[in-house]
Formats: sequence, C-alpha cells, structure tokens
Amino acid sequence: MISPVRGLCVACALIIGLPAHAAIKVLATTSDWGSLVTELGGDKVNVYTATSPLQDVHRVDAKPSLVARARSADLVVATGAELEIGWLPVLLRESSNSKIQPGAPGYFEISSALRLLDIPTAVDRSMGDVHPLGNPHVQLDPRNIATAAKALSVRLAQVDAPNAAYYQQRGADFQARWQQAMTRWSAQAATLRDVPVVVIHKDQTYLIHWLGMKELAAIEPKPGVPPSAGYLAGLVSRLGATPPRMILRNAYNDPKASDWLAERVKAPVVLLPFSVGGTPEAKDLFGLFDDTLRRLQAVAR
Repeated sequence: MISPVRGLCVACALIIGLPAHAAIKVLATTSDWGSLVTELGGDKVNVYTATSPLQDVHRVDAKPSLVARARSADLVVATGAELEIGWLPVLLRESSNSKIQPGAPGYFEISSALRLLDIPTAVDRSMGDVHPLGNPHVQLDPRNIATAAKALSVRLAQVDAPNAAYYQQRGADFQARWQQAMTRWSAQAATLRDVPVVVIHKDQTYLIHWLGMKELAAIEPKPGVPPSAGYLAGLVSRLGATPPRMILRNAYNDPKASDWLAERVKAPVVLLPFSVGGTPEAKDLFGLFDDTLRRLQAVAR
C-alpha cells in the first residue's frame, strides 16, 4: 500500500513532468508586425522578425536561416498585397510547412483586413514597381493598426485555441491603449495638415493620407526606379514655384538624392523611422508614431 505522502509525491512528480504549453512560434515579415504580435500575444508567442527596419522589404534573400525559421513556425504574419512577393513565396515553398501556406490558418496577411490606397486601374512594367493590389505600405496610418490588430487577435485565437481567452483579453487591452494614443496623436497632428512635402518612394502614402499633408512630388520618377540627374534637375525647377516645407526620408533610404534636392530647394530633410526600430526612439508601435510626429512637428512649427 502506498502511503498518502508518497502518493502525493508521485502525483507531484507526474505534474511537474508534464510539458508546459509551449509558446507558438510566429514568423513576422517586418518589425511592425513582430511588434503587433508581441502586443497581442504576450508570453504565449515566440516572435522572430524576418527583416530589419533598415532593410527594404521589397528586396530580401530567402536565406537558409529564414527557411529554417519558416519550417518550425506555427504562424506567419505578412503584410501581403505582394509586398513580399520577391521572397516570401520561396520561403514558404522551401519550408515544406503545411501549417503556414496561403489558405491555412497559420498564414495571415495584414492587408487582407484593410482597405488599400493607390489601387491601379492597369499595370505594366513601364510603370515601375507598382503593386497591382494597392499600396502595401499600410503601417503608418494608426487606424490600419487598430483594424489589423482586431483581425490578428482572432487569428491567434484560431491557431492557439487553448489560449483564445488570453488573446481576447490582450487584444481588448491593446485597443483601449491604442485608441487613447490615437486621440493624442490626432490632436498633435493638427499643425501638419496641408503641409507640403516631397517623398522618396510611395511608402509614405498612408502617413500623408492620415495627417492630411500635401505630397508635391516623389524623388523616384516611378516607384522603385532611381532618379536620373535630368529628372532631379527638372524636379528642382518644378518645385521652385511651389517649394516643399520638408523632404521625408525613411531610415532605410539612401540619403544621397534627398540631400542633393534639399540643398537646392532649401527644404530640410526629415528622417523618419518608417518601421519599429528605424530610430532608437521607435522601440514599439507606440514609439513609432510618437517619434514620427515629434520629428515632423520639429520642422513644421
């Protein structure tokens, strides 16, 4: 006969020996979505970000190390709208992981929850790097983040059903904090309305749309096409009549063309983080918008 004390010890040993519910492995294509998954998933997620905030997400190598991450992932969170078209399909195919293929619960595109801007009526190669499904650089409108967070919370609960209530609670908490921040940002941004700006690439579209700024021109003659000397000279002439207040440059952009133009049109270049981690202050999604607005207002005043 086993004594009660001994029986209790055996039971304790069995309980201790049971494996804890492991955090689900999430592969995010950008630091923004990695940050959002962390906000919503807390200690129930193990997040790896495939790209650096100082990297052009259009152009990424599907390296063996990324294939290995995809092979073990339970969920892939991508921007979608063909932003990662040059490398993510290769990564998914080479991973041989059925859980994260398009159409499976373990594959989620942020853009699927959003209404995209700049949807072209026709597309051909002469137009440059145009996205036929619409502009995929959606992260710089905080309203998009709120909408995406709701959809992503549902997907996390689907992929990890035992922790569905946890994701629901985390999602509600994030929405409350985000709505408070959006109210603050909207008040701060009032001074930026109608401020004329020049961009480099069409990846500031959602920021400009949200803030009500006025885009005068893009340094790229076509999306993804570097400017020629002739094009830049023509841009200087054109902007002479309607000069910009500032030129927006993302942390990952080459500064040469924007600095050249700034010197000639007498407008300052404003370096923006663009993504979480793009500047030291943009440590998370809240910091991304705090720092973006701070940098814009410093010049707009």
